Amino acid sequence: MAKANEFGEPVEVTVDVPGGTRTVPITNPNKVMFPSVGARKQERTKLDLARYYVSVGDAIMRTLNDRPVLLERYPNGVRGKSFFQKRIPESAPDWLQTTTVETINGTPSQALVIADLAHVLWAANQGVLGLHVWQFRASEPHEADEMRIDLDPMPGVTFDQVRESAALVRDYLAELAMVGFAKTTGSKGIHIYVRVEPGWDSFAIRGAVVALGRELSERHPDLITDKWWKEERGERVFVDFNQNAPHKNMFGAWCARPRVGAQVSTPFGWDELDTINPETCTIDTVPHRLASLGDPWELMDEAPCSIVPLVERFAADLANGIADAPWPPQYPKMPNEAPRVQPSRARQSADSPAE
Repeated sequence: MAKANEFGEPVEVTVDVPGGTRTVPITNPNKVMFPSVGARKQERTKLDLARYYVSVGDAIMRTLNDRPVLLERYPNGVRGKSFFQKRIPESAPDWLQTTTVETINGTPSQALVIADLAHVLWAANQGVLGLHVWQFRASEPHEADEMRIDLDPMPGVTFDQVRESAALVRDYLAELAMVGFAKTTGSKGIHIYVRVEPGWDSFAIRGAVVALGRELSERHPDLITDKWWKEERGERVFVDFNQNAPHKNMFGAWCARPRVGAQVSTPFGWDELDTINPETCTIDTVPHRLASLGDPWELMDEAPCSIVPLVERFAADLANGIADAPWPPQYPKMPNEAPRVQPSRARQSADSPAE
């Protein structure tokens, strides 16, 4: 059902949520959100975005169900102004589910919880081009159940090098009896997720990824780095362990990114690693991929893994005098953390003569 203005232009279209009784209004459905999609550089609208999410509904709900999200809003499309919104406005419909989330410093806010596909469509109608997902479920706020390995290429690194790094992560996880599930970031990197057995918090999972990054950088020092400070990374792929820090969130699988070409952060099978092209995975093409290839993350919840080997490696490093890696700058100083000072500045201080 559509509502039109005096000129016959649609001002609202109602979208039915598959498998449910709820409908979600999409206002200003013809508003251009993405101006240059595909080889023909076609425009895609807010209604196109909503229909995309309907087409991948089952797959996206497997990854988002019961999780709080931070909203990245572009009310006037990808070329307009943007802002992050953690708090749900009082004007939101009463059927939206929310939960209290806190910053590392304890500031609370009410965040959207993706309880069903209608919540995703509501966000799309708000001009959200990015659902940034917490690593816990709202029903289990004290347990993190995802280990997220962010392979972030530094300037000068090719996507082939990112592919090679992803394969090395996959193989190392297999050594530890863990199963990794990969997705494009929608840009230049790759994310690898591991479903984690119950009983761990984000502090432990972050430590596990610190240990993983250290091991891989020791094995492959010319390709992979675990160095937090950019000046030390060189032209290598950085394992960003701090994406697992408490209260951090990561760009969601199957979500459209705020890029003019409507690229999607797209799960893919390991047999596609050598061929996947992040640039061509868009809201136009991903539904066809999903329909023909199936959901490569469908069995993730059936493969929870023990992170004990990595947790023990991290603990052994601490016992041997190896400090924790630096935390993000907005976090307070953490126990066992190395000095949070840029290495070049530390050298300058050491070289400066005492007054």
